[in-house]
Amino acid sequence: MGFGAEVKDKKEWNTTRWMHDVIPQDLVHFGLIPELVGRLPVITALDGLEKNALVRILTEPKNSILKQYRKLFALDKVELEFQPQALEAVAQKAIDRQTGARGLRSIMEEILTKLMYQVPSDYTIEKVTITPETVTDGADALITHNKERKPVSITISSNHKKRGRRNSAS
Repeated sequence: MGFGAEVKDKKEWNTTRWMHDVIPQDLVHFGLIPELVGRLPVITALDGLEKNALVRILTEPKNSILKQYRKLFALDKVELEFQPQALEAVAQKAIDRQTGARGLRSIMEEILTKLMYQVPSDYTIEKVTITPETVTDGADALITHNKERKPVSITISSNHKKRGRRNSAS
């Protein structure tokens, strides 16, 4: 700021770094009512996630997005594999869109929706491999076929017992 300030291009400017310097008067100037700002005991700012953190979010948690899709494909006895560079490409796409971790699911859906319809109708598919080109360019995934496979029959087990009504009027 001022005449001696260093001028930066928008690409160089970290879009969240300035939030660390926000003070209550800035919030009032922005339009929040002073009564609300006075009740905020602490003002904090979060930094954006880096590519490695987004890849970890995709793969490491117990119920991660990648594990959910692998389980979905496993219902049809199909192995879903993501090449490491493909996971990095998914993370980079989330960074480019500035959607962070919440945008990972929509990116994965874009990539896998067509395959989720294709796999159950073709029982010869044994393995689906997602490449970086699949993520960035929309290229087809690598599909491994096995002509000797038999169709998968899905059985739904009903292990739960029906509970009778207890303490009811009827």
